[in-house]
Amino acid sequence: MVNDSVLRSLRQTLVSIRLSALKNVLIREAAILLVLLFAGILLLPLAIYLVGQSVFGEYSGAGFFGFYVQLHHDIRDGQPVVWYLILSPYIIWQLLRLTVWGVRRSST
Repeated sequence: MVNDSVLRSLRQTLVSIRLSALKNVLIREAAILLVLLFAGILLLPLAIYLVGQSVFGEYSGAGFFGFYVQLHHDIRDGQPVVWYLILSPYIIWQLLRLTVWGVRRSST
């Protein structure tokens, strides 16, 4: 028969391993969120501005700076469309991960 202190020690070890793994997952997910949020706030508006300028012509405001200031004003106002825009890289990443998970799961 196994001693209670040995079982308690084993449980504590398993819990610490699970917490360590959870911490690593949370750190990785936070890093992914920050990188993709950076892309959504800085790179995506630049791409939208450049494509819009080449398709529709010059922006009526003060160029890219005016476009960017208006975008940040809309972010602070809580405009859902703008929040969707800046979160779209992360949303697309999560949908891609979900699709890959679904395909792998259905093939087994």
